[in-house]
Amino acid sequence: MQDPTDAQPGAGEAAGGYRPSRQQEIERLVSPVIVALDCELWGIETLRQGRSTLLRIYIDREQGVTIEDCEAVSRRVSQILEVEAPISGQYTLEVSSPGMDRMLFRLEHYAQYAGEMVEIRLTQPFEGRRKLSGTLTGVDGDEVLVQVGDEEFVLPLEWIQRARIVPRFD
Repeated sequence: MQDPTDAQPGAGEAAGGYRPSRQQEIERLVSPVIVALDCELWGIETLRQGRSTLLRIYIDREQGVTIEDCEAVSRRVSQILEVEAPISGQYTLEVSSPGMDRMLFRLEHYAQYAGEMVEIRLTQPFEGRRKLSGTLTGVDGDEVLVQVGDEEFVLPLEWIQRARIVPRFD
């Protein structure tokens, strides 16, 4: 098994005191509202678009997400964001289902989708690679295990910039 923390000392170490990220702050604000609307907060993505920010909130439901669910969450979340203002400047709010090619945000997501093909982009190169495609084999502590060919990679969650399920069409 290959462990990227062996390759680069200090990986995953926190610098200074703990300060929640903007995404964590937004999650803290919107999660109770989303749960009250009988949905699950799947994840939050923020993307800079010039001078504006795109705030994409993914919601999920066991019965599937409808347009009405997205509209209801969007209305309620907009109200909270207007009052709390966790994003400075202009932003666009988008509420969406995670879809078949869903992004994975939490360790629980990686555990839930063990056995699936994934595409992973890393925050830093590991063995000269920033992108991996392989089979998600599970989690071990706070690390994600991915089988790529004959090698199994052990990736600290904080090294994963983006992970997405590769849908199968059998």
